[in-house]
Amino acid sequence: MSATFDPEQPPGRPVNLADGEELAAFVDTYEDVLVEFYTDGCGICASMEPVLGGVAREGVVVGMINPRNDPPLIDEYEIASVPTFVRFQDGEPADRIAEGFVPGEQLQAFAQG
Repeated sequence: MSATFDPEQPPGRPVNLADGEELAAFVDTYEDVLVEFYTDGCGICASMEPVLGGVAREGVVVGMINPRNDPPLIDEYEIASVPTFVRFQDGEPADRIAEGFVPGEQLQAFAQG
């Protein structure tokens, strides 16, 4: 069961994505998307949640996905550490950051290309 996303109404908060199918639908719906690949129990990932919320409130479309829930995503997006942030443009990965905690202003600038 895949979620339906509305291109006319981007979400104002991070969206939890269940699997690769939802990820594909999400990044195909919106022109520019920031996705955090995280894992449960990752302290840095947890500390990024309020930062991601702030970035989403500033108009960035933000998704969050645990690649352990859909292991092929680990290889597909070359996830070697978490959190990894991938910026998608027009449904395709355009850039990434995998440097641990990223401050809000830096993440906002990254997300906007």
